Amino acid sequence: MGELSNLPNIAEKLESQLYEAGITTVRQLKEIGSREAWLRILSFDPTACIMRLSALEGAIQGIRWHNLDDGIKESLKEFYHLHKAKRTKANK
Repeated sequence: MGELSNLPNIAEKLESQLYEAGITTVRQLKEIGSREAWLRILSFDPTACIMRLSALEGAIQGIRWHNLDDGIKESLKEFYHLHKAKRTKANK
């Protein structure tokens, strides 16, 4: 496992998905941000869920995703639902 797995919330599977998405360093993840990283993962894994998006944001902030600020959690939920709805429409 690489340096990404040293971040909170990033286990082997998520680190592997980040690599597949072209994100291989902590710096890249922070520059790209949780939303773009999640969208890249969603492009090849349609099961990417809100918890994965939250895990990425928590990793960037250096905290467990459960401890994210309520405002950030709400913003992530809105983003998640918007993009999942777009994907569902596109697949019909």
